[in-house]
Amino acid sequence: MKRRNFIRNTAATSLAFTLPAFPAFLATAPELRLGVAEASYMMRAYRNLPSENYPPFRNALDLMEHCASLGFGGVQVGIGGWDAGLARQVRTRKDALGMFLEGSVRLPRDADDLPRFASEVEAAAAIGVEVIRTVCLSGRRYENFQTREAFHEFREASVAALKRAEPVMRKHRVKLAVENHKDWRVAEMKELLDGLGSEWLGVTLDTGNNISLLEDPMEVVRELAPYAFSVHLKDMAVAEYEDGFLLSEVNFGEGYLDLEGMIAAIRKQNPDIRFNLEMITRDPLEIPCLTEGYWATFGEVPARELAGYLHGIRNQKSKGPLPVVSDLPSDEQLGLEVENNRTCLQTARAQYGFQ
Repeated sequence: MKRRNFIRNTAATSLAFTLPAFPAFLATAPELRLGVAEASYMMRAYRNLPSENYPPFRNALDLMEHCASLGFGGVQVGIGGWDAGLARQVRTRKDALGMFLEGSVRLPRDADDLPRFASEVEAAAAIGVEVIRTVCLSGRRYENFQTREAFHEFREASVAALKRAEPVMRKHRVKLAVENHKDWRVAEMKELLDGLGSEWLGVTLDTGNNISLLEDPMEVVRELAPYAFSVHLKDMAVAEYEDGFLLSEVNFGEGYLDLEGMIAAIRKQNPDIRFNLEMITRDPLEIPCLTEGYWATFGEVPARELAGYLHGIRNQKSKGPLPVVSDLPSDEQLGLEVENNRTCLQTARAQYGFQ
């Protein structure tokens, strides 16, 4: 039942690796193509950096072409604004490239927004999209909310939005995967999903985000894996600073996460789940956990727990400086974004069994 060895990218006649033994009741083998999340091109998509060499992607088709040229096996892309015509073009090109496709969508925040949401889900479902990622919060909990009351209002609004979305997902038989997006601690997210109790609502399991909420990344994976419909696979590095610690996405193998163990734990729960690289090239994020404002939305956390977490950060801290990119010329930033994604894909193939 356990998959401690993964299929490697080798010739079929190679005897160098042992293939995993899969339970007889599984109809499909694990998805070994590595996809890439649109957020891995955050600079190119959203930061309006001037460049002739790295022009912005005009739509999903441009993103798919680029990712296929690097060798990625799938994409997780925004479906905002899709109509039936664009959806058909996306499907035709997806099939020609041999890629899988997952969507990303904004939740319907009120009744007036529901038709937009339903239309986008319908367009994606019509071309065979089976999983659509979403978030409850586009920012970060410790930056967006100054009081527990404000966070409680956010929670109530999130529940209402998911309740609006669920009948749409059920109608089109598409899974809605809510990312742990620096908003919910694990217990809160499980309580949210258990309370809604729908087979169409689950998780986009991000392997690094909850470090910012002082939770052990491997424990997050173990707890959320049974709920996971999709994965944002990333490695993380940390360093200390005066108000807490710094947090950076880094290339696979350059951080401290046990990616092989995480992949195995997730596949144990969902053998055919799809993994998407989310390598966001940017300056380190400040996690100001030693400031009063950081704790505004949390209950009482024992000092021993905080001290233990910070001790762990000190033990795991990067041996060198964390990457800083904002002082580079635009073309160098955009080129580094591409190369980071390429490097992660190569490492995933060489070390983690992806094809």
